[in-house]
Amino acid sequence: MLKRIGVEHLRNGMFIHELCGSWMDHPFWRSSIKLEDQKVLQQILDSNVKEVWIDVSKGLDVAAGESMEQSEIEDLREAQVAKRSATPVQKVSLEEEMGRAAKICATARGAVSSMFQEARMGKALDTQHALPIVEEISSSVLRNPGALIGLARLKNKDDYTYMHSVAVCALMVSLARQLKLDDAQVREAGMAGLLHDIGKMMIPSAILNKPGKLTDPEFHAVKSHPEQGHKLLLAGSGVSEITLDVCLHHHEKMSGTGYPHRLKGDEISLFARMGAVCDVYDAITSDRPYKNGWDPSESIRKMAEWSGPHFDPIVFQAFVKSIGIYPVGTVVKLESGRLAVVIEQMEKSLLAPKVKVFYSTKAMSYLPPQILDLSGPGLQDKIVGREDVVKLGLKNVNDLWLGDAARP
Repeated sequence: MLKRIGVEHLRNGMFIHELCGSWMDHPFWRSSIKLEDQKVLQQILDSNVKEVWIDVSKGLDVAAGESMEQSEIEDLREAQVAKRSATPVQKVSLEEEMGRAAKICATARGAVSSMFQEARMGKALDTQHALPIVEEISSSVLRNPGALIGLARLKNKDDYTYMHSVAVCALMVSLARQLKLDDAQVREAGMAGLLHDIGKMMIPSAILNKPGKLTDPEFHAVKSHPEQGHKLLLAGSGVSEITLDVCLHHHEKMSGTGYPHRLKGDEISLFARMGAVCDVYDAITSDRPYKNGWDPSESIRKMAEWSGPHFDPIVFQAFVKSIGIYPVGTVVKLESGRLAVVIEQMEKSLLAPKVKVFYSTKAMSYLPPQILDLSGPGLQDKIVGREDVVKLGLKNVNDLWLGDAARP
């Protein structure tokens, strides 16, 4: 029997079936919790959650509380998901979305960390608990894809595995929308991206974070993570065939030289092909223990060279359209000799994004920041190439597009 009670009535020994309210309102990735620790209880009391559903068959009861059968709870949850999906999401500017995206990234990082650590300890995964994470990421991507995708790329080396999962989730959602998949398939793509690397929890951290070259046994251990993850997901509940497939096959290549099964061409599913592109892009643009990330635009150029033997060309082309030839955060040089950072993609042209001008290479000095829509009418300036800010010694360029809301 399930009962709905106010959080002020909670006590240790109760079994929380579900926390009422948004996933963003509380610090837990899963909503089912057995209260056995005063610290956990205090975290709930300090959060924005006001009510919870408790299962009195699994824990202590209270004298009063609204009752409901579990089947009714599931019907209510499905209705809420359907309502959110039916509600149109308004597109906003990068600046407007950045604050929300920063909060989602931070909360999702903690949630994915907890989820993966539980998997490492042998606790079965229920993907229904992870669905709110995917929904929040998906909504942010729909409002403005550059905000969350750009933020997730700027991960620390220490939290790479967790933020990589958040980033690939966002990239998969954006790519799925570009491929005109339906809402259910977009959610599936996001969930697959979120869980694709869960097998890395079974690889020793000393190997994952090793700054030098891996030995053959270490490299073999790393290559086992798709199969390790597949086993973890099979032991859970609510895991779709798409999520299982992407977890197992996101390292397959169109040429048949990938792993673990050396699948070739049409033997690789659409979602696994999508996962391969999104996984590689985030990996090569992120700082790792053994290397610094590549510039986003340079990464796109290099991946274009690998398309065919490595990636599905059609999927890769759709991916480029979804994030741009010059993704958000890329520093470009304009025909006028000025430098600018890309702040938004424009539907009119992949080669003419919205940029923020900030530096003159002729005067070798900073300029007052100015926003230009390079696809706008009558604008003479255009991009002639990307620029390496490290070689130029320019500092704090990311601040130009992150904005105040996204800074620590």
